Amino acid sequence: MTNIVSIKFNEFGKVYFFDPLNLEVSKGDMVVVETSKGLEYGECVRGIHEVDDESIIKPLRPVVRIATVSDQNTAAMRKEKEKEALEYCRGKVSDFGLEMKLVNVEFSFEGNKILFFFTSDGRVDFRELVKDLAAKFRVRIELRQIGVRDEAKMLGGLGVCGKQFCCSQFLNEFHPVSIKMAKMQGLSLNPTKISGACGRLMCCLKYEEVAYKDLVKKAPKAGSFVETPFGKGSVINVNLLRGNAKVRLEDGFDTTLKTCTFDELDILGGKGRRAEYITARDEGRLEEAGFTVSPPPQPKRPVEPYDMNTLNNKPSASRPSAAPNGFERKEQRGESKGQRKTKIEHKRKPEFSEETSTHPQPLDGAKHKKPHYKRRRKRKKPDTDS
Repeated sequence: MTNIVSIKFNEFGKVYFFDPLNLEVSKGDMVVVETSKGLEYGECVRGIHEVDDESIIKPLRPVVRIATVSDQNTAAMRKEKEKEALEYCRGKVSDFGLEMKLVNVEFSFEGNKILFFFTSDGRVDFRELVKDLAAKFRVRIELRQIGVRDEAKMLGGLGVCGKQFCCSQFLNEFHPVSIKMAKMQGLSLNPTKISGACGRLMCCLKYEEVAYKDLVKKAPKAGSFVETPFGKGSVINVNLLRGNAKVRLEDGFDTTLKTCTFDELDILGGKGRRAEYITARDEGRLEEAGFTVSPPPQPKRPVEPYDMNTLNNKPSASRPSAAPNGFERKEQRGESKGQRKTKIEHKRKPEFSEETSTHPQPLDGAKHKKPHYKRRRKRKKPDTDS
């Protein structure tokens, strides 16, 4: 174990380890450290702590001193010069017509070098620009081309989640992100929804990759042929977070999608295995093909058969034939369950004679109404002048 301090040179930069020597350095202190490029001014983000020897790249460079008031004034003066150099360089880029975008400028603490960061789609011939900048500032000039992710890290901003960019907040290194991660998580493959402000795939797709990989091992793939408690079917949709899948059954006439958990599914194969099952089922050789005959799914409520004889008013075998004219059949349950007593009662219908009328006679006191063909319309008499 080795005692170290963690130093950060800018807000979006990496954290480096340095040897504190005999200095008492605490979090938030501004220090001057020795680097391969000379002395640099930075901030301590973590005080003296121990780390494994394997995580240290030797030789470990020391902390020279805790920053004095003079060091702080020098660093503030460098920040002002960086703004001036940025504006001047942007004007020269526009004058030379170079296809490059200037992002940031860094002055070394000792003032012997200026570093310009820019982005570009291709190679840029900036030799004339370097000559002009060297003549202006009288120091060593270095132009470094960076990617769009590094640009977003330097400039900062807010993501679609409403929070500060992960790259400018806590990410020290960029991890590779592929479209496979978005497919695994079931996200929309629309580039505008899965891309960040830099135009690349969002870094947060990498965070849950391990969890989704564990879920994918337990889940069936879409289109696979499975055995369910309801019968055999094909997987239509898989929900990894809820741990279930929607299955379309191949047996019976039930066309609704059944939702089953991963534990209830037994994977039989893919689309080829489903084709073999359908062929064997049509030919009646399921057992020869290695399939077990699953019982047909039972409906939730029994469905009564549709009888066409009911529409035609014809007697069917499922119901007793009608009683003769003038009779009604009444069935009464006897003392014991299996016995039935049938009692036929005669019900008289009103008798009509041909001598009187074919229509039933009106009740007593009711006014007899003539048929419509015997009625005559009353004609209105014309008005005569007296």
